[in-house]
Amino acid sequence: MIKALDELPNELLSLKNPPSKLYYRGNLALLKKPKVAIIGSRKMSVYTKECVLELASLLSKLGVCVVSGGAIGVDINAHLGAMPCTIGVFANSLDLIYPQSNAPIIKQIYEKGLALSEKEKNYSPKRYDFLLRNRLIIALCEHIIIAEADLKSGSFASANLALDLGKKLFVLPQRKDESKGTNFLLAQNKARLIYDFNDYASHFGTLIQKEQDDAFLSFCKQGVSLEEALARFGSKVYEYELEGKIDIQGVFIKVLE
Repeated sequence: MIKALDELPNELLSLKNPPSKLYYRGNLALLKKPKVAIIGSRKMSVYTKECVLELASLLSKLGVCVVSGGAIGVDINAHLGAMPCTIGVFANSLDLIYPQSNAPIIKQIYEKGLALSEKEKNYSPKRYDFLLRNRLIIALCEHIIIAEADLKSGSFASANLALDLGKKLFVLPQRKDESKGTNFLLAQNKARLIYDFNDYASHFGTLIQKEQDDAFLSFCKQGVSLEEALARFGSKVYEYELEGKIDIQGVFIKVLE
């Protein structure tokens, strides 16, 4: 069901031209999560596609909502990688699906994620609507990631808007002639390079640490000795004892539930 928001998200109030109304379908709770935009070229490389899927998936596992525009290329793969922790901001009204080539994934956004639009019923997007849509994507998010972009592209124009709004701008590593827009932003020190996805994602949570923690506790549940645990995990043994997660009983370790 399509509804109008009672109030605009606070993030959109920073815009010079905020929408007069905002319509939605789906899970409004996603607006309360930390949000990262991943946008970029419609004609992306296979390498970019793989990067976008990997990064979006990693962020969603940390509870970070990935925001994009539902377009072919980078956008739809960002949604796919993050599903269902994703927000699609559309240039069309939400009773329509555009583009039709992305219909299966857009339907998932409508049903499992969150879809937003400032357009009323039965509105098909015009060319200028996509840049207007991008201002909403950028305003909503803490970080803006331009995955791939040419110098004369909507994504590159959106990068400039992100800088105007004081957003943190990031790009992916790219070869010299495959993404001149993002390479230019990097060369001009206007964007930061995400050279390690886990390192970037660590700004939003402790997924990697959690995986290590789970491995340690799983190891201890096997009935191991203190000597075995120290040999494999070192000082983590005593850190967990102080935190009340384990109890050292002589030469053995007991996991506390």
